[in-house]
Amino acid sequence: MGGCIPLLLAVSAVLEAQATRAPARRPVARPTAATPAAEPPLSPAIMGDDSLTMKFEVSGIPVILRRVTANNVVAANLYLLGGSRQLTPATQGIELMLLETSERGTNKYPRDLLRAKMAALGSAIGVGAGADWTTVGLRATTAGLDSTWAIMADRIMAPRLETPDVQFVREQFVTAVSQRKDSPDALLDFLADSMAFSGHPYSLEPTGTESSLKTITPAQLRDYQATQMVTSRMMLVVVGNVSRSTVERLVRTTIGRLPRGTYTWSLPDPPADLPGGYVMEKRQLPTNYLQGYFHGPKATSADYAALRLACAVLSGRLFGEVRQRRNLSYSVNAPFVERAFSLGGLYVTTTQPDEVLTIMLQQIDALQDGLITQEGLEQLVQQFIVTYFLDNETNADQANLLARAELYQGDFRRATRFVQELRAVKPEDIQRAARTYMNKVRWAYVGDPAKVTPARLLRF
Repeated sequence: MGGCIPLLLAVSAVLEAQATRAPARRPVARPTAATPAAEPPLSPAIMGDDSLTMKFEVSGIPVILRRVTANNVVAANLYLLGGSRQLTPATQGIELMLLETSERGTNKYPRDLLRAKMAALGSAIGVGAGADWTTVGLRATTAGLDSTWAIMADRIMAPRLETPDVQFVREQFVTAVSQRKDSPDALLDFLADSMAFSGHPYSLEPTGTESSLKTITPAQLRDYQATQMVTSRMMLVVVGNVSRSTVERLVRTTIGRLPRGTYTWSLPDPPADLPGGYVMEKRQLPTNYLQGYFHGPKATSADYAALRLACAVLSGRLFGEVRQRRNLSYSVNAPFVERAFSLGGLYVTTTQPDEVLTIMLQQIDALQDGLITQEGLEQLVQQFIVTYFLDNETNADQANLLARAELYQGDFRRATRFVQELRAVKPEDIQRAARTYMNKVRWAYVGDPAKVTPARLLRF
C-alpha cells in the first residue's frame, strides 16, 4: 500500500521546486463533474509498431506472442475471462478453488508424480483470481516448456477433484479468508472494495468468503469444470524465446480440444454513480487505517492516463506533506487501480486521521486549481515512465501489460502506446481529471472510531 518511495520522493521534489511559480489557489466549490475528454479513434499511425509481438488464433483461442530472445525464460499466462461476473454470492471463490485443487492431481499426473515433475523441471504454475479474469500463469525455461505446459493443460482439462483434496483446499481457503480479519490492511482492502462497488459484480470476492467456501461441493467443482473450462473464455499471452509454431502445437494438442462454449468477452457495465460514504470497523490498534476510492474513467478514455498521473502527483504531495513535513504517517499514497473502469484512491495509516484528512482535501483542491506546471509535469512523466517499466520488466509482467491492453483497450498494441499517452498529458488534463473524478470518495476505516470525524469523510 505504501507505493514506490523513489517515485514519491521525485514527485515531491518536482512539485516543491515549482511551488513558488504555481498560481495562487482560488476558492472553489466542491466540483461538479467536468465533461471527460473525448475518446480518440485508434489508427495505425498512433498505435505504435511492435514488430516483436503478434496475435493469432489457435482452435478458437486468441493468442498474443511476444518473442523475447534475451533470456530462456518463458511466461505463458492463460486468462479465463469473466472474473467476478462468473460468480454469485453463493459461488464466490469457486474457480480459484477448482484450480488450486487441480494442483493435487490430474488424470495423467497423480499428486506425487505432478509434484516430482514440477520439482525436477524447476518450473512454476501459479493461479490468481481477479475482478475481470482468473490467470493461470506458467513460468518455465525453453527446455522445460513442453513438459510444464502438459501439466498445466491437464490441470485445466482433467483435474481429479477428489473429495479429500477438495476438503483440504477448502480448509486452507477458509483459514486464509478468516485471517483477513487479523490483518488491518487486508480487512481494509476488502471493506474499501465492497464500498466502492456496492451493487456491482466487482463487489463479489473472486477468492471467496467464509460462507461461500464452506458450501461449495466437489460436485459443483466438477460441474463448473465441465461447463466453464471452454475455449470461448480463454486468451493466452506468451512472452519468451519460443516460436509461433511451438505455441500453436501446444495449444492445438491440449486446451484447444476443449468445448467451444458460448462465452463472449465484453467490458463490464460501469459502476453506479454512488454518493460519498464510509464504513467503519472498530479495532484496538496502534494506528488507524483509511482507504478511500473514487471512480475513474474507463480504460479507453483519454482521461485514463491523465488520472493515472494525477494520482501520482497527489501521491507525491501527500508523501511530502503527511510523512516528510509533519511525520503523521509511515505510509500514505494515492493509488491508481487498473481495471476496465479505473479507480483512484487515498490511503493512509495514521494516529491522527482527522488531520490527515484535512491535508488530503487541501491537496485535492490544489490539483483541481491547477497545481502543476508543464515543466514539473515533464519531469514527473519521465520519472514515472522509468519506475513503471522497472516494475514491469519481467516476461510475466509484459504478458499482463499486453493482456490489459487487449482486453481493456481493444488492442494489444495499445501497450506500446503507453509512453506516448503519458507524454501527451498536459497540466490542464490533470486539472480536469482531478475536478472530474476526485470526488464522491467512499471510505473504509479500520481503527478507533473516536479518532475520526465522519463529517470530514463526507467532505470529499
